[in-house]
Amino acid sequence: MKLDLTGRRVVVTAGCGGIGRAIADAFASAGARVAVCDIDPALVTASPHLARLCDVSDEAAVTAFFAEVMAEFGSIDVLVNNAGIAGPTRAVEEISLAEWRQTLAVNLDGQFLAARAVIPAMKAQRSGAIINLSSTAGRMGMPLRAPYSASKYGVRGLTDVLAIELGEYGIRVNALMPGMVAGPRLDKVVAEQASARGMTGAAYLPLMLHNISMHQTVTPEDVAAMAVFLASDAGQHISGQSIGICANFESYRAPLARIPEEADGD
Repeated sequence: MKLDLTGRRVVVTAGCGGIGRAIADAFASAGARVAVCDIDPALVTASPHLARLCDVSDEAAVTAFFAEVMAEFGSIDVLVNNAGIAGPTRAVEEISLAEWRQTLAVNLDGQFLAARAVIPAMKAQRSGAIINLSSTAGRMGMPLRAPYSASKYGVRGLTDVLAIELGEYGIRVNALMPGMVAGPRLDKVVAEQASARGMTGAAYLPLMLHNISMHQTVTPEDVAAMAVFLASDAGQHISGQSIGICANFESYRAPLARIPEEADGD
């Protein structure tokens, strides 16, 4: 099924690299006009979309960015709240308050600020779609990832509230819960968790994948495809949902010390 979003005006935060870039490109391929923001100047310069520097945890920067997009596009039909950071990989008692606050400021405050910026225009046109990036860490506790997991649970809560508040205006709000998405960010998380256990990333990754029923990572393009679907007319009656794109990351358990012999080769 080819989805046509010709003429839709879309904003993707942290849309110049990784999952965000895949999402922005997928919307553009479906015919949408796309604006993105990011904190990396090199990525902003290289983006094929309308791109600006913006730290989503900075209220003034977010306000200025969305004002510029509104002036350029006239309104906004779709917001994809993608910006997020991994935060520290340590036990709770070893995490500083500054690290905790920084993770929540980017991952949760940023989504609140961006949503707040687009809601008046969406209400005025009585239509819109907001897609918030949560995580499998937003439906199950992740050891050594307390700030990240707490922020992603918060995203789901914000999503539920917005869906209820905005439904009467024809605005749909959903959350995506990616699992282990292949790429540099996952490599960093795997390396940090492996190091905390005195292992190499290569040895540790199969132990993490054992928790996933399909024993696979997913791709940024998998996440992008679901975002485009939810924003399209095909998803016009889907709201208030948290949808996993995770190869069935059923329940997180502490990774195995080793893969059982019967599972070798899966």
